Amino acid sequence: MARDLTPIVKQSRREGFALASKAHKILARKSSPPGKKPGDRIGKGGLYLTQLREKQKVRRLYGLLEKQFANLMKEASAAEGLSGENLLKFLELRMDNVVFRAGFALSRRASRQLVGHGHFLLNGRRVDIPSIRLNAGDIIEVRPKSKSSSYFKQLTDIVAAADAQPLGWIKTDVKNMKIEIVGTPKREEIEAGINEQLIVEFYSR
Repeated sequence: MARDLTPIVKQSRREGFALASKAHKILARKSSPPGKKPGDRIGKGGLYLTQLREKQKVRRLYGLLEKQFANLMKEASAAEGLSGENLLKFLELRMDNVVFRAGFALSRRASRQLVGHGHFLLNGRRVDIPSIRLNAGDIIEVRPKSKSSSYFKQLTDIVAAADAQPLGWIKTDVKNMKIEIVGTPKREEIEAGINEQLIVEFYSR
């Protein structure tokens, strides 16, 4: 499966947005894009560039390739409701994102790897596809075989370090290594600092 292996800190500098927690400190010291030095003149660009950067920011935040993101935007546009909010809800309901949001991983990249290695059961069945979209009522559990691994033996500490924001649509049971989807994401529970309307406009050109 194709993946974007560009360092997350470099991507964060390109977008001027912390795409992972470890990028916050770097951006505080190096806010300029890669290849630019502090004080170098950076053109503002037009509306198209603003829309493009917003699309790239969100695509990289959730770790999707261009074709995946474009297809998801097409589906969001065809669904009932606001296209931009539909897109963000679809992204939030990805299995790798839910594992991250529940605090079972410190980054989306790490959660994608955990799911891809088959460490989880979805409604009792082993899955290894990070992009699976979840629905209310779905239950994610750590596989019995994986519970004895060194990673999951430290899950309580990992969840504490993740300091995940409580979400009304996710119920987390760290002791039993279980995550339950109990609703759908509300706009205010989704990542702050995103202007989804710019993405809709980009694909509407």
